[in-house]
Amino acid sequence: MATTHNITTTYAGKASSPYLRAALLSGKSLASGAIDIKDNIQFKEVLQVLTSDANLIKPGTCDFDPTGTLTTTEVVLEPKEFQVNLEVCAKNFRSSWESLQMSGIKSGIPKQFGDFILEHVVQKTSDALETAIWSNTTSSTNIPFDGFETLAAANSDVVDVSASSVTAANVTTEIGKVVDAIPTAVYGKENLYIYVPTAIYQKYVRALGGFGASGLGAAGIEDKGHTWYTGQQEIFFDGIKVLHCPGMTATKMIASTTDNMIFGSSLYSELNNCSVLDMSSIDGSQNARVILRGSAGVALGIGSEVVLYS
Repeated sequence: MATTHNITTTYAGKASSPYLRAALLSGKSLASGAIDIKDNIQFKEVLQVLTSDANLIKPGTCDFDPTGTLTTTEVVLEPKEFQVNLEVCAKNFRSSWESLQMSGIKSGIPKQFGDFILEHVVQKTSDALETAIWSNTTSSTNIPFDGFETLAAANSDVVDVSASSVTAANVTTEIGKVVDAIPTAVYGKENLYIYVPTAIYQKYVRALGGFGASGLGAAGIEDKGHTWYTGQQEIFFDGIKVLHCPGMTATKMIASTTDNMIFGSSLYSELNNCSVLDMSSIDGSQNARVILRGSAGVALGIGSEVVLYS
């Protein structure tokens, strides 16, 4: 199916202002350092998980007396390939604002548009991955793999916490339920995070601005009220970093260490590598092709060390 390029213009012979586009989600989750990224996976990678029982350590004796049980299981990380293939015709731009950037009937697409579309495709891909790594399923039409939320819901070892309707008045109570469910062996780990969606993150920021139900008094943090947050600060709850993940489902939260949250790709840099191919010298057409290819997938490590609020 060919790319459809709808152009609405009031062209009057002068160059236009810079291009605008609809707002996109940021690829904040992968860029945060709070997800373990495995690179150079060409097909699949098998992750070995080793556990031991309570008999590993015993009272000392003079003899060597082997006890305990070691269990090795596997987690398979299989990134799925995806692609972006667009085709635009240079002829369409000669009757629009970009015509002054073009010289002659053989000229390719305008450079300004070419640069913009490259950036747009990369950001759109980042936007899609931000959502996919959390709520995707194998039946998803763009990148068919199960996201973290899907994997956690299907894993019987994951610690489940029942969700309630979260408001600014009860958000600290609800996040507290997640913290209370964190296994003792995991609590206090340096790489432990609470992953939250935009809706819950917003309510927590507002609660920290201060009102009676938050326990901070009317003036909030440092008596700054709702001006305390500038969008740059790291936010913590009981000493655990709260990470804003725009792609998460609005009603869910996850607590885990970073080594249990695994993302894989054939080559991570490919996700930011988009190219424009001028077809005029290849097939004599006036088309240009925009190409991005990559692969992505996620895996959940030790389920018993993960908390899912849903």
